[in-house]
Amino acid sequence: MNKTLLVLKHEIITILSRPSFLFAMFGIPIIGAAVFMIAGQLNKGNPAQNVLTQLISSPQTTLAEGYVDQSGIIKEIPASVQTGLLFAFPDEASASQAMVDGKISGYYIIPPDYLQKGNINYIRPDFNPLGSSGQSALLDWILQVNLLAGDTQLATLINGPKNLEKVSLSPAPQRDESNMLTFFLPYAVTMLFYIIILSAASLLLSSVTKEKESRVLEILLLSVTPRQLLTGKIVGLGLLGLVQTIVWVGTGRILLARSGTTFNLPIAFQLPPSFLIWGLIFFLLGYAVYASLMAGLGALVPNLREASQATILVIFPLIIPIFLISVLIEDPHGLLATILSLFPLTSPVAMMTRLSAGGVPFWQTLLAAVLLVITAVLVVRAVARMFHAQSLLSGQSFNRKMFFNALLGKS
Repeated sequence: MNKTLLVLKHEIITILSRPSFLFAMFGIPIIGAAVFMIAGQLNKGNPAQNVLTQLISSPQTTLAEGYVDQSGIIKEIPASVQTGLLFAFPDEASASQAMVDGKISGYYIIPPDYLQKGNINYIRPDFNPLGSSGQSALLDWILQVNLLAGDTQLATLINGPKNLEKVSLSPAPQRDESNMLTFFLPYAVTMLFYIIILSAASLLLSSVTKEKESRVLEILLLSVTPRQLLTGKIVGLGLLGLVQTIVWVGTGRILLARSGTTFNLPIAFQLPPSFLIWGLIFFLLGYAVYASLMAGLGALVPNLREASQATILVIFPLIIPIFLISVLIEDPHGLLATILSLFPLTSPVAMMTRLSAGGVPFWQTLLAAVLLVITAVLVVRAVARMFHAQSLLSGQSFNRKMFFNALLGKS
């Protein structure tokens, strides 16, 4: 145990002595704070800022359009329709001339067989496939009212209920599916856990590879067992990664507080305290698994360059939830999302995505954590065996077969 603590202490001191790590931990937040403060000072009393705000918030100009009703459906224009938006023309020639004269920006032609085919032609002078279809929604409304003999209330109800009140028997608050946070919150959580697990695990890969290149690793194995060495490295670098994340997140919260900006999230989108507990558990376990795999990768490659090229083989399971993030968010309790959240190599990210979406049964979360603990123990033991043979494998180029055989203890 004492030797493990010595390795842990050595890793922390070594990493903290690197200017690159100190810059990443403290320099980036300091630069962000400086930029934030400078931007705040420049925006104070800036008239250009006010003009820009007015331009952005000003309503868009709506151009008048026309229509030619060859079907004879439109008998009246509802009183709720603002005048000057749509003009009726007896034929296409007059509508075309009005468009040429600049009186209207375009016109619609409602053909005689509209009731049979439902087609409407829209004529405009320019070619703009990305542009909107003008007042098409307004024309649709006018057609609906006229088809219903002028009953505007019935026309409104055809498009759906005026007020949809959702009543849930569950005591937990329900999220509005139309709210942008319904997608953004799980997405942000997914990316956050992917980044912090991968960045922390990459520290261990760099450490092992550099010590192997300098032959320091072989000297250390004369004094400590492979398991003590690996455990000390994993715990030490994991603590540094956790501290780095806390510094980044804490700096962001302080900057928001200083600016007077707060996130008044609806109660349905506020993550419970249990989320932070599970987040810490899945981060530490996920880091233990992937940091161990990174260490094994570093033990089997001759240099850091080849290690970086082979990293995709190790982190590919962690990337799968990123590829399927839309599926996980849209159906967080479906079969695919459940499988990914229980499978140990994808659960550190997939389970946190589901937890941020809410409604995950406790037994699934507990089962995923237990499976991840078992996997972490097995991976650490398997990777520790690689360090016994690493001096024999030194100098060999990396290949997948060698890596998996080493994990299974066949090398």
